[in-house]
Amino acid sequence: MLNNIFDQLSGAFTTISLTSAVNDVPRVPTRIASLGLFQEEGVPTTSVSVESQGGILTLIPDTQRNAPPNQFRNSKRQMRDFKTSHFPLEDVIYATEVQNVREFGQANGLRTVQSVINGKLAPMSASHDATLEFQRIGALRGTILDSDNTTVIYNLFTEFGITQDTVDFDLGTSGTKMKVKVHAVKRLIEDTLGALAYQRIHVFCGKNWFDKFVTHPDVEKAYDRYQDGSFLRADQRTGFEFAGMVFEEYNGKVGSIPFIPANECIAFPIGVPGLFITRFAPANFIETVNTIGLPRYAKSERVDYDRGVKILTESNPISLCTRPKVLVKLTSSTGL
Repeated sequence: MLNNIFDQLSGAFTTISLTSAVNDVPRVPTRIASLGLFQEEGVPTTSVSVESQGGILTLIPDTQRNAPPNQFRNSKRQMRDFKTSHFPLEDVIYATEVQNVREFGQANGLRTVQSVINGKLAPMSASHDATLEFQRIGALRGTILDSDNTTVIYNLFTEFGITQDTVDFDLGTSGTKMKVKVHAVKRLIEDTLGALAYQRIHVFCGKNWFDKFVTHPDVEKAYDRYQDGSFLRADQRTGFEFAGMVFEEYNGKVGSIPFIPANECIAFPIGVPGLFITRFAPANFIETVNTIGLPRYAKSERVDYDRGVKILTESNPISLCTRPKVLVKLTSSTGL
């Protein structure tokens, strides 16, 4: 009977069909994904290279006519390699989950293998979504961490040989001029971008920092006006705008792991081409070697004595900020 159960839909367990199914599962809404911040592509290798060439602006000295011209200093090009992460996840479909089990929501009709597959792939896909969001938050903060929230996979500031800029908003002092602080953040980012245009600057805030910010005397009236008119807005996902920057409390977390520390914020520009990227490497399967990577894959194999089928889902992404100097940390030495 077992072979009949699984053989009736044996095509559902091929790598192609499973991979297609797992990529068709609707993605769990996540804030970074909804912003469309990261440009996604597949690559045929398990590492990606980021090439940088810093533009140099110089003032040209006045020289006598017919004198030797000033020499232009060409900037050096640098290549940095980043390995993609490997996120496999396994589950098992046993014959007992299919045999004699009524289909969910139906008074009649036995459960099909395909419905069991879909029931497994949906939560597995959601875990991959959460993992990708966590990696992207790491890219926004400049430090990509493993799932323990401690082990550093990549420190982008170290990799690029730079130091992160920090602005202290001094939230515990009532006389702090918040517009001046916001202008300082904007200038740091604009100086780093140089001639590159951007659409706006967004800030993901930890809950404590956000609460102190919106209740600060210099901000409170503006925030109250925003709240009074919020019912007129059809879409409030863009956050609270103050002095030309959008502040949003980011409360994403998995279990007890917050994606943004409660007492910190990170400011970053939106709308800069190639600034935030996600690259997907091929799966660790013979049939996918050197092919263009997909967001995720799925594969199956029979368990001992044909008592069930193992399902393996896998994703191999790397998410990066290619100019980490634009990532400005907002802190407060008082009030938190």
